[in-house]
Amino acid sequence: MTGRVAVTGGAGFIGSHIVDRLLSRGAEVVIVDNMSTGQPRFIEGALATGRATLVVADVKQLEPLVDAFAGCDAVYHLAANADVRHGPEHPRRDLDENTIGTFNVLEAMRRAGVGRVAFSSTGSVYGEAKVIPTPEDAPFPLQTSLYGASKLAGEGLIAAYAEAYGFTARIFRFVSILGERYSHGHVFDFYQRLLADPSSLTVLGDGKQRKSYLYIEDCVDAIELAMSDAQPRVAVYNLGQDHYCEVRDSIGWITAHLGLSPELKFGTGDRGWIGDNPFIFLDCGRMRGLGWQPRLSIRDSVIKTLEYLQANRWLLDAR
Repeated sequence: MTGRVAVTGGAGFIGSHIVDRLLSRGAEVVIVDNMSTGQPRFIEGALATGRATLVVADVKQLEPLVDAFAGCDAVYHLAANADVRHGPEHPRRDLDENTIGTFNVLEAMRRAGVGRVAFSSTGSVYGEAKVIPTPEDAPFPLQTSLYGASKLAGEGLIAAYAEAYGFTARIFRFVSILGERYSHGHVFDFYQRLLADPSSLTVLGDGKQRKSYLYIEDCVDAIELAMSDAQPRVAVYNLGQDHYCEVRDSIGWITAHLGLSPELKFGTGDRGWIGDNPFIFLDCGRMRGLGWQPRLSIRDSVIKTLEYLQANRWLLDAR
């Protein structure tokens, strides 16, 4: 997409990659980020092009968004609280940052005259799905995390705004994303723990949780492709791999790459925390139907993420 585009959460992991891709296509980009978790280093190159500007603003506040979106052709809405694990400790955070934040983005778009939006949702909206692999039209179970519930509410608001105001919307339900600039999740946590104590690794849950992961550039490829498709007005896409791994597999890849053989200390349950789905595996046939195909395997994505963290130890301290 060219023209003028806003990216909320544009200094974060996924958002900064979206910014770079848009700039490479000739767009002018407005990076909107409150910099609470966004990293200035992630957008140094973008700002140096002269075609990206940073607006330090919070999606919990409406008026700054209206100003930031003025003259934009589209908004990529990536800003969110992504800390699923600690949701029960801060129950209002997901509501404020994810649901109300999404409402503010949509209302600012309406007032600024922007009619196209991409939204980063999550595979967590499926809860503990009964249909595996899980398609976009699977029956919805009860929600199991405040994060998933807040994202599903955001999806509902987007669909309603599209119906009321003629927006075009693309909603992406991700598995966990890996790759360069990755700043939270199991690879980050395991690497940090192993640096502190190479002889031992404590694992939340029994390590048999089955997860699918996707490399960041494959994720951005899919978003770019779906945003270039003119039909339909509102579309929901799962983004993931056609395979999955156990947490134990990922631990093996990580420790082998580091040349370590730590004692593994597992928990007793089949999940690591409240709301942790022990089996996430999405049916991505709808996105594949547009011609998208991931390039990196889960294992290669884990290793590339680990190599990035090894080369950028500053990020461990910045968290």
